[in-house]
Amino acid sequence: MDERETGPDQDEVGGPDLQAPPGEEGKPEISEYSQKGYLYLKENRIAEGEECFRRILELEPENNYALVGLGDAARKRGDFVRAASHYQKCLDLHPDNNYALFGLADSLKSRNQYGKAIEIWERYLVQDEKNVTVLTRVADSYRKLRNFSRSRDLYQQVLALERDNPYALVGLGHLYYDFKEYEKALSYWERMMENRDGDVDIRILTSIGNCHRKLKTFQKGLAVFSRALELDPVNFYALFGMADCCRGLNRHRESLEYWNRILRLDPENKVILTRAGDACRALGDFAEAEAFYRRALNIEFDAFAILGLALINKQQGKYSEALRSLESLLKSDPRNPRIYGDIADCHLRLGRKDLALQVLAEFHRQGLRSAYASELYERLRGGH
Repeated sequence: MDERETGPDQDEVGGPDLQAPPGEEGKPEISEYSQKGYLYLKENRIAEGEECFRRILELEPENNYALVGLGDAARKRGDFVRAASHYQKCLDLHPDNNYALFGLADSLKSRNQYGKAIEIWERYLVQDEKNVTVLTRVADSYRKLRNFSRSRDLYQQVLALERDNPYALVGLGHLYYDFKEYEKALSYWERMMENRDGDVDIRILTSIGNCHRKLKTFQKGLAVFSRALELDPVNFYALFGMADCCRGLNRHRESLEYWNRILRLDPENKVILTRAGDACRALGDFAEAEAFYRRALNIEFDAFAILGLALINKQQGKYSEALRSLESLLKSDPRNPRIYGDIADCHLRLGRKDLALQVLAEFHRQGLRSAYASELYERLRGGH
């Protein structure tokens, strides 16, 4: 996703939760409550599960199964602070309890405390160094901390244990995508798809599509996103991907259809409103483009909407009006290379070559990159 894209996080990966232990042999009442408690949790009957674990603690206040069970229940509720408290209490009494270690680490990860989670998981790995579930969790956390080499090495360690482990393949895809190595990311996600025996994960499909967007292989991207829409006709990422690939192929009318499909689901999405405005502007429908940009600005300030309105003025020959907006944008975003070229072009069209050169000289001085601005600068310096 680039800076103009929005949507829910689709990047959550990791191994399945470890199964909680059965009740203790030799203590029938505790064993019964323990087994019932975990069965209730499995059925998502959390309150009933918690009641079983509390009854165990009435009989045996330091029972590790009950403390872990309460942690698991809190984790299922999404109360990661309370979950961590239960797991930590268990570890204070039973320092090597691997279920408590796993639960505590996972609770910390869920609160974005990746460094602390890694410390706990590495305590777990001392006991079980080949546990692929934990290894992928640690690799995921290093990825979140942007430690490329450590994350990659751990994912590869998992693949050495399980050649096509799906969590490691997904994680490596995200890792290489995060570091803009899109072809590598694509290879791991496609390998993941090959091993699913026809069971298609729409998140992987849209991730593959996003690689094609980044690589500008838009026609291939369209095929992937189209397949995703067959599975889920209202999937944000699939609709966005279709629209953006159409835009990349200059099929602006088709891209507008997909932007509008998103807006029917999310009419206040200003990112999509500005994209729809861009499509209308490319089609020469300036009135409709302006309406989209104004709708975006009615939600909150948006630099892309301001830029779009300025470009409409420029395309209509209103160069002075366009300049006012562009120069205002440049003050708030002085390192945006696109703006320099448009400002210089407006000055040229108003017969002010010296001012155009000043703007482009500043662009050059800052070491910014824009093929159009650089070409225009060299051309003006050469007197053409």
